[in-house]
Amino acid sequence: MTPLADTVLRRLTEAYADAADPEKAPAMRAYMRDQFEFLGIPKPRRLTLDRQVLAGLDGPDEADLRDAALACWRRPEREYQYFACGWLRRHAKKAAPTLLPTVRDLITTKSWWDTVDTLASDTVGPLVRSHPELVSTMDGWVLDDDMWVARTAILHQLTYKQATESDRLFRYCLARAGHPDFFIRKAIGWALRQYAHTDPAAVREFLASHGDQLAPLSVREASKHL
Repeated sequence: MTPLADTVLRRLTEAYADAADPEKAPAMRAYMRDQFEFLGIPKPRRLTLDRQVLAGLDGPDEADLRDAALACWRRPEREYQYFACGWLRRHAKKAAPTLLPTVRDLITTKSWWDTVDTLASDTVGPLVRSHPELVSTMDGWVLDDDMWVARTAILHQLTYKQATESDRLFRYCLARAGHPDFFIRKAIGWALRQYAHTDPAAVREFLASHGDQLAPLSVREASKHL
């Protein structure tokens, strides 16, 4: 582990240990369907601690981000994974494209919507936007057998607004339109609904032409604000 990553993990462990609240942890665990352990640190308090942990430290390079994120993912408590997602988000715009394989490892490990969606929109999205050569990787991801990788590809343009490549978004939605899982169908609807804030006419036209190919859930989600 790099020296900076080691320092971050040491500070984080100390800060979280002091702030842990065993009385709050069961409810947080239950909200995530008992898939993950929690220290019981509410989000506002956790974000304050995260800022304190990073205060005064140098900015990370790719190795620092990789080592700290993977170390956080090895911890059983979910708060550590949330910290890693936040730190990656802060530096995603300036990160090298070689960070993407590490992010894929995070997406496919301890996978659930709370970390996957953040990584999709706030880390993968900025990486692809900064490095257009990664679009071909997204073309592969959307067809991946791993549901969470495919969901990431569908959602990675979520914050792009006018910069959204609408043809690619619509192509991705059609490519996975027949997927049986709730999380893929929901992602299709969410991505379309989000883009409808920018170009409602384009989404209306897409739904009029291809709505019969989409799951009813996807159509309902996409149409919510049209």
